[in-house]
Amino acid sequence: MAIVIQNATIVTMDDSMNVVTGDILIEDGRIAAIGDVEAPDGARKIDASGCAVIPSFVQSHIHVCQTLMRNCADDMVLIDWLQTRIWPYEAALNQSELRASARLAIAEMVLGGTTAFLDMGTVHHTDVIGEVVQDSGIRAHIGKCMMDYGEKVPDRMMENTDESVKESVRLHGVWDGAADGRIRYAFCPRFAISCTESLLRQVGEIAADLGAFIHTHASETEFENEFTDERWGMSNMSYLREVGMTGERSVFAHGVHVSDDDCQLLADTKTVICHCPSSNLKLASGIANMPRYDKFGVRVALGADGAPCNNNLDQFVEMRLAALLQKPFHGPTSMPAERVLKLATRDGAESLGLLSEIGTLEVGKSADLVVIDLDNDPGTNPGGTVYSRIVYACHRSNVRHVFASGNQVVDKGELVGWDLGKVLSDSREAFGTVTKRML
Repeated sequence: MAIVIQNATIVTMDDSMNVVTGDILIEDGRIAAIGDVEAPDGARKIDASGCAVIPSFVQSHIHVCQTLMRNCADDMVLIDWLQTRIWPYEAALNQSELRASARLAIAEMVLGGTTAFLDMGTVHHTDVIGEVVQDSGIRAHIGKCMMDYGEKVPDRMMENTDESVKESVRLHGVWDGAADGRIRYAFCPRFAISCTESLLRQVGEIAADLGAFIHTHASETEFENEFTDERWGMSNMSYLREVGMTGERSVFAHGVHVSDDDCQLLADTKTVICHCPSSNLKLASGIANMPRYDKFGVRVALGADGAPCNNNLDQFVEMRLAALLQKPFHGPTSMPAERVLKLATRDGAESLGLLSEIGTLEVGKSADLVVIDLDNDPGTNPGGTVYSRIVYACHRSNVRHVFASGNQVVDKGELVGWDLGKVLSDSREAFGTVTKRML
């Protein structure tokens, strides 16, 4: 059935950043027309008066496996957070609990307008995450976490190098291109501190041969630079380039502690940095210098990271922080609202190689879009630019409708396809069992 979204303010995020008042026609999962649209016979009509329509959000760094630990890992720096909370939790997860965690994460993201994300799973049970994404109807790049080195790593998380690589290659064969192309696979070594040089070099070579994505954490803390400098006499980013991890299909989370030389390296290799402002603040890691990345021409994206270090998976929260954090250091115009919305939509799509399909509202592209109510919330009124209203004033509660590949996944603020009550009750039950197992 054709769908017409009528009377909307359409924020296209196209090359000219056009904003159009009118309608969007969705046919066969794609945007068929924008502007003054004549509804086909039998088309379903959605009145979007007082609403903005934007491309759906893309989050380029997420851990859906960690969602059950939300609100249980506060007030710690990264390495303590990992060693005392996250690694023991991930080591205790079984398939049922991971499924509940992934469903909770995806439900939250979809209700907030995110329909594509790049995920780093845990060491085990990655097939479960693929199954949940497949069932959800949205897009994701998924990948098994790879770890074959480190201190205070639980036995169940410490892998044999060759077995880790073998399993990752198997998963790539199963999931890359699955669900009619909605699912892609990314090789996901956790970070330099928990991976041997052999593992990283093998990942670089295999990903290049397969044309696959690489996803890792990089320069989140100064400790990573100290670690690589002591062992190899170079910065963390230089080391990752040396072992073959950089490139146009590589997405590095965080990038907080970098030099100008690192920025030039990232620009030259076309490597993406995913900015995670809430996580970097909560773990006291620092603030990534986004205007400097823009100055050097580094490709950038935005993401919430995991629920235990945020504690939301809400792109509206990340946008507001991304805009505000830079201003005390770089001036009031350093991250305008238009730039930030681009970071959360178009730039995210580009980071995952999806810009030909999503990230902008243009005829022919997949209908991955969000209808945001601007006129019925006192916090977004009485007016102002549409970009300012969305980035600074909106919340997840402003989302009215969400479409993924032309299929409606949120209708009038309600989740479609999944029973939200069951998602929540399953997550509470899983939380109880996995935390008991950790004791």
